[in-house]
Amino acid sequence: MPRFDAEAILERTKVLSADEFEGRAPGTQGEERTVKYLEEEFRKLGLQPGNTDGTYIQQVPLIGITATNTQPLTVKGGSKTQTFKWSDEVVAWTKHVADTASIKDSELIFAGYGVTAPEFNWDDFKDVDVKGKTLIVLVNDPQVPDPSDPSKLDPQLFNGNAMTYYGRWTYKFEEGARRGAAGILLVHETGPAGYPFSVVQGNLREKFDLVTPDKNMGRSAIEGWVTLDAARRMLQMGGQDFDALKKQALTREFRPVPLNLAASIAIRNTMRTLESRNVLAKVEGADPALRDEYVVYTAHWDHLGVGAPVNGDSIYNGALDNASGVATLLEIARAFTQVEPKPKRSILFLMVTAEEQGLLGSQHYAVSPVYPLTRTLANINVDGVNQWGRTKDITVIGMGASDLDDYLREAAAAQGRTLRPDPEAEKGFYYRSDHFNFAKQGVPALYTDTGEEFIGKPAEYSRQKRDEYTNNDYHSPSDQVKPDWDLSGAVEDAQLLFVVGYNVANAERFPEWKPGNEFRATREAMLKK
Repeated sequence: MPRFDAEAILERTKVLSADEFEGRAPGTQGEERTVKYLEEEFRKLGLQPGNTDGTYIQQVPLIGITATNTQPLTVKGGSKTQTFKWSDEVVAWTKHVADTASIKDSELIFAGYGVTAPEFNWDDFKDVDVKGKTLIVLVNDPQVPDPSDPSKLDPQLFNGNAMTYYGRWTYKFEEGARRGAAGILLVHETGPAGYPFSVVQGNLREKFDLVTPDKNMGRSAIEGWVTLDAARRMLQMGGQDFDALKKQALTREFRPVPLNLAASIAIRNTMRTLESRNVLAKVEGADPALRDEYVVYTAHWDHLGVGAPVNGDSIYNGALDNASGVATLLEIARAFTQVEPKPKRSILFLMVTAEEQGLLGSQHYAVSPVYPLTRTLANINVDGVNQWGRTKDITVIGMGASDLDDYLREAAAAQGRTLRPDPEAEKGFYYRSDHFNFAKQGVPALYTDTGEEFIGKPAEYSRQKRDEYTNNDYHSPSDQVKPDWDLSGAVEDAQLLFVVGYNVANAERFPEWKPGNEFRATREAMLKK
């Protein structure tokens, strides 16, 4: 196996997260510098251009929308009126490609978790028509207690502790739009959301979307979040108690609760269209009969750019998220240029844009692939690396999904390591990075995270470091390379992902989703065509 260099990963991470890169936001000078740097690195490493047009670029058409509040969220009921503070209590936007968006005297309805899941015999909406109304919705899946042990979640409903797609905030907005809701307001709770309200406030910066034929007019006019305290006050205005309603929402019998309140809010958009870029390069396979088939590695190059100052710093450098992942993929790419024998199939390295805006770069590739997904064996995604030292294990997000786990288990065993399921499955990480767009299209996808058992550290060390990062550095200007970073564990993880990709590229058959997986039918249908 080629040698992996922790120092090279660290130095590239430092470059990409330097202030000169201005937080790597799409459509900025930060993007220009990032794309130029990646093209230069791919050339230095000797990788071929990844696009069939002979370039390292796939254009990604985006619309950038910056919302400003022209009328605050105002809720009226009877003789009572309350106004909620923009940014402090409510964060809202519109995906409509239009100058303005608003709701006026829209009836407020508490819609529980806003979920319709036939496979779990669950429908929060029942026969209630919510067209033109504004929904107040809880985040995450219904947290239904296990009848045999109320201290745990029912494993038969919504995968127990592990978040399903129904728990993701993106799903809530999609389902509300399908039902014609004028507005959807999610109630922010740090535990179920997996991040503090300060992360939600990041949505007040410019938001991007892919350019769609209907200019996103099929979406609800207003999408947003309110703080828990704001939600409590709204419900109280409607004569309801938040805790009591939340408890009701944990049953199949729940029905939407009209609050006899009317909500109004107005937003003005500043818009721009831009071509952002995915950057891609390849190592061509050695077997002429198989080189038109691909293993695709992904990492997102973008971060949040320049934003609201925190402790005087306004550059959101994104060192861990995800300069470190890009740097690691470049090191894996270098290894593929040196390994002997060369892989039979081709290896594509895809650095995608606009992950932080909703996985848009990978979505664009997945629906408009340069190489057909029918000839794409697998996706291996890197989003953040282990900066805290070596571990005895490696975490698999969505463990048990596909044959890729078996490849990883074999590679880990050679290092004397084991696989571990996601210790924070409730946060829905499987739906929060770029591999998910490949999975949705049917391509088996592997996404790993830092292990839990740190060598020479106490048992609580992993949880302590995760919480430290989530609370202090996630989506904050303080996500910078720290003096105590130890990438020895990141190197071992990179070696594992290299071995998995290499072995898949040389395998006799395509990896498959495990029986019962939600994406298996999509893949089987794709490969039959």
